[in-house]
Amino acid sequence: VQLVESGGGLVQPGGSLRLSCAASGIIVRIYRINWYRQAPAKQRELVASITSGGITNYAGSVKGRFTISRDNAENTVYLQMNNLKPEDTAVYHCNAVFVNLDYWGQGTQVTVSS
Repeated sequence: VQLVESGGGLVQPGGSLRLSCAASGIIVRIYRINWYRQAPAKQRELVASITSGGITNYAGSVKGRFTISRDNAENTVYLQMNNLKPEDTAVYHCNAVFVNLDYWGQGTQVTVSS
């Protein structure tokens, strides 16, 4: 099983990025897929999630700015991030959960700075 995140980078405040979580070895549509982030010296934070039924949830800090979506044909989950703020700077990880199965990607760095 592999979860490979991509799409991170350096962006100015107010900018946008789209993160991808490409999965192999699992079928993402039957998993709950979570996006977490971890900034230096801070606790890991659940940013967004999408269930197998397509129900989405967001942390209050990103609601209205981030959108999680799933492309079943591509077996990929995306995180569209708009109006980025410096406090969004972190390593973003993709996580797939199904019953007692729990998989993580290696993460992608997002840096929001002018």
